[in-house]
Order: sequence, then C-alpha cells, then structure tokens
Amino acid sequence: MGCVHGKYCSRYPSSTESNSGDYGEMGSHMNATSKHILTRSSLEIVPVPSRNYELQYSVLTQRGYYPGSPDKENQDSFCIRTQVQGNPNVHFFGVFDGHGHFGTECSQFVKDRLVEILAYDPTLLDDPVKAYNSAFLMTNYELHSSEIDDSMSGTTAITVLVIGDTIYVANVGDSRAVIAVKNGNRIVAEDLSRDQTPFRKDEYERVKLSGARILTVDQVEGLKDPDIQVWGNEESHGGDPPRLWVQNGMYPGTAFSRSVGDGTAETIGVISVPEVSMVRLTPDHLFFVVASDGVFEFLSSQTVVDMVARCTDPRDACAAIAGESYKIWLEHESRTDDITIIIVHIKGLSNVSLIR
Repeated sequence: MGCVHGKYCSRYPSSTESNSGDYGEMGSHMNATSKHILTRSSLEIVPVPSRNYELQYSVLTQRGYYPGSPDKENQDSFCIRTQVQGNPNVHFFGVFDGHGHFGTECSQFVKDRLVEILAYDPTLLDDPVKAYNSAFLMTNYELHSSEIDDSMSGTTAITVLVIGDTIYVANVGDSRAVIAVKNGNRIVAEDLSRDQTPFRKDEYERVKLSGARILTVDQVEGLKDPDIQVWGNEESHGGDPPRLWVQNGMYPGTAFSRSVGDGTAETIGVISVPEVSMVRLTPDHLFFVVASDGVFEFLSSQTVVDMVARCTDPRDACAAIAGESYKIWLEHESRTDDITIIIVHIKGLSNVSLIR
C-alpha cells in the first residue's frame, strides 16, 4: 500500500510489498486497459432456527489496481463460518485487511485461526465478549510464534458473530461493520465499530503514553510543524493522516492503533485487544455490512447502506459498492486499495420470534 492512504508508511529499510487473497478470493488481476474487474460470489442462505429467521449473504473480494505492481495480489482475506461449534444458531463473518511485506500471510493466518479458537472455546455462548477477547489475544500470540515475520506486517480484523438474535462485533483496526436500521420511511446507517486510528483522542492518548510519536508524513519529513498535534478528522485530513513512529526512527508509520501482528508497532502501543459491541436484533434491523477500508476510505457508512438498500440482491449490492469505490479511488489517485465486502440480509425476524 502506498504512503498516502496505505496502512504503513515506513522510512525503515523495507521490501516490495506483496499480496495474496484467501481461500475465497474472487479478485481479478488488473491491467492497463481494465482498471477494475468486478466478480461476485453466489447468494447463500443460513437459517437461525432458535429465532425463526434467516441470513442471506454474499461476499466480494477484489484485488486493488496497482499500475506499478502488476503482479501484486489481494492482501484482503475473509472468513464466513456457519454453525460455529455445530450450533445452527451461531454464525461468524469476518474481513481481514493485511498490510506490510507479509500482510497476505498475516491476514490468512488470522482468518483461519481466530474462528477456530472461538469455535473451541467452551465459554463462547456463556460469555461471548470474554471469548472474543481471548481469541484475539491468542491469535496474536500464535502469529508472533509462527514462521511468519510479522515484525513489520499484520492485519486488521472486523468480525461479526451472530448468536440467535444477538450480534457481537469485534474490531481491531480501521475496517468497519455497519447495520441498517429502518426508522419510519428512512433507512439509517449505524456503525457497529469505531475506526481505531490516532484521529480518535482516546487512541491518540493511549499510544502516546506507550511512547509513540504521532506525526503525519509531512511532519515527519520536516515539511510541516511537528508540534501541531491537531489533524481534524479522517474526512478532512485522510490524505496525510497522523501515524505512529518510534521515538528515534522513521518507522513503522502505522495509520491504525490496533491490529493483529505488527510486532514493532506493539512496542509503541499498537495492541490486538478488540473493541466489542453488542446489538440485539429487531425487525427494524434490515442488513449489516462488513468491509475493509478499501470501501470506507471514500464512501460513508450511510452511502454504503443506501447503495445496499437500492438492491434486492446482495450480490448486486456488492458489485455496485465495489464499482463505486474503485471509481472514486481512481478520481483521487492512480491506484486503488483491495476491497472486500460481506453483505448479510436479516430475513423473517419478527416480534413474535423474539419472545419465543
């Protein structure tokens, strides 16, 4: 990923980045004459019998357009696991956005191990929040202990666990989950996660206490005053965001404050502890979207929800969002990010089923 919108912007000796998708990759390699090629998955349906409703879902993952790296692969991975622990009422959806030279390996490792650790946790149904926290920390430990060099590589993770009529959302990094809520004649987007970046005051203060220098690229290169520690928000200053640097070096330059992996960044406060939120589903909840920041870099949560609402088939919605994302990326830059989208429609949930 590049220095402007990329996860890493290291002035540390580095190798050319590489990408690869996961087992479900549908991304296509770009070329100079075709800047984006959209591919899609089938429409899948899984019931939640305890509450007598079903989930209809589709996923799309697409390699970015990198004109300077025509062989670069998709670093995004995703995982959809239905009937976790053999339970027909428990389903898992996750998107993992790798970064750094071994970002592909990191995202694939995490998408495989995280759900496995959850699936083997006997406390999952009794205390999903505790199980989520334990699974993230154990996955991070296992990645550090693996043969993958994650000193300057890692992955973000945005995951949704459906247990009956309740969803638990665990996030590290700056990918996002959003749910659509019917409010009268409107369909309103409600974020299920909060991007973990130095734009957030609480995350800024936390990593600062851990010894991070927080500067934009222009600041670290001496083009702007490093003492000015106010950057507005991601919408106004997303082109050169504040990043995390060690005290006496120009690395790692992470634009996020939480991730899995990233051993060097851990020394300055980047942690793998997820923020977990919970939502009890009602008939007013229409669908949720889990996507990498390749989608949300230029599209707001409400815009994404509006696009899904205009499509009756989540496959069409995935394609429309990917197409719009690529279009806007290329209006701003000469390349795009990798994009992964999971759209899950909530069908047949009624007030009657909720009181059963």
